[in-house]
Amino acid sequence: MTATLYAYAFLDEFVLLYPVYALLFADTGLSVGQISSLFVLWSLTGVLLEVPSGAWADAVSRRLLLWLGPLLGGAGFALWVLFPSYGAFAAGFVLWGVRGALGSGALEALVYEELERLGAADRYARVMGRSHAAGQVAVTAATGLAGPVLAAGGYPAVGAASVLACLLCAATATRFPEHRTAPDHGESWAAALRAGLGDARRDRSVRGALLLVPAVAAVWGALDEYTPLLVRDTGVPEPAVPYFLMLLWAGATAGSLLTGPAERLGRTGFAALLTGSALALALGALTGSPAGIALVALAFGGFQLATVVADARLQRRIEGTGRATLTSVAGLGTEVLTIGVYGAYGALGSTFPHGTVFALCAVPYLVTAVGVARRRRR
Repeated sequence: MTATLYAYAFLDEFVLLYPVYALLFADTGLSVGQISSLFVLWSLTGVLLEVPSGAWADAVSRRLLLWLGPLLGGAGFALWVLFPSYGAFAAGFVLWGVRGALGSGALEALVYEELERLGAADRYARVMGRSHAAGQVAVTAATGLAGPVLAAGGYPAVGAASVLACLLCAATATRFPEHRTAPDHGESWAAALRAGLGDARRDRSVRGALLLVPAVAAVWGALDEYTPLLVRDTGVPEPAVPYFLMLLWAGATAGSLLTGPAERLGRTGFAALLTGSALALALGALTGSPAGIALVALAFGGFQLATVVADARLQRRIEGTGRATLTSVAGLGTEVLTIGVYGAYGALGSTFPHGTVFALCAVPYLVTAVGVARRRRR
C-alpha cells in the first residue's frame, strides 16, 4: 500500500499549472480583484464541502472518493486552458475545491485503517510523513518543469501535462486496498455524519486532538503564500527568489521525513518543538537578510513535522466508524483558520513590513505550545 500512497501523493501535486496559473489569469485579462475573487471561491468550496465529503467517505467507499477527486480536478484544469475566461476559471476552481474536499479525510482514514489491519498503526506518522515529502518533491519538480514546457508549448502544453497527471493520479488511486467492514445498507450520509460528530462530543481527548490539528497547520500553511514577498523584501534579486523558495520547500520536506522519530515526542517535547519553530520563524523573518530565510526554512520544517504528528495523534484517538468525518472536521477548522490568517495578513501587511507580519504570526504557536504544556502538567 505504501508504494501506491507515495505515487498518489506525488502525482496529486505534480501539476505544472500550479506555478503559472496566476499568469494565465492575468494574460487572459483578469484584474487583481477578479483573481482574488477566484481564490475566495476556491476556499469557500472547500469550507462548505469539507465535512460533508468526510461523512460521505464514511458512508461509502473511501477509495471511490480518492479516484473521483483527481478526475474532477483534471476537468477543471482542462476548462482553464480550453476556454480561458472568468467563468471557466471559476468553474475550474469549484471543481478543484471539490477535488480537495473529497480527498481530505478519506485518504488519512483509509491509510490508518489499512495499517491498523496489518498491525502497523504505529507506522502511520512515518508513512504519512513520507507521503507529504513525495508531494513536496513533486511541487519542486513541477515548478522546475513549468517554465520550459510553457516556453515550448504555451499554456495548452502546461494544461495537458497537468490533466495527464490528474488522470494518472486517479488510476493510481484504484490500486489502494480497502478492507474495512462495509457500512450497513441502511446507513445514510447523515447517519455517518452524526456518528462521527457523536464521537467528538463523547470523547474529550478526541476534541483536543481535533483542535490541535488546525492550531498547528493553519498559520504556516497560509504564510507559505506570502513567502515570495518575504524573500524579495530581504533584497534578493527577483530571478533568485525561486531558489530561496526551494530552500523553504526543502525545510518542509526534511520535516516530513523526520516524523517517525518525532511521533515518540510527549506533550513536553511537542510543546518544545512548537516553541523552537516559532522562535526560528520570528528571528529569521526579523533579520531582514537572505540568511534569515534559512531560519524560516527550519521553522517550516518544524511546523510540517508538528502537523503530521498532530494528525497521527488524532487518528489514534478515533475509535468509531466516523474516522473520515472527524478528520474532515479537523480539515474544516484548518480551512477556516487559514482564511482568517489571510484576512489578518492583509490588514497587518498594509501597515508593517512582511518580516514583522511573519514574526507576529509566530505568536499563535507560542500560545499553542503553552496550552499543550499546561495540559501535560495537569
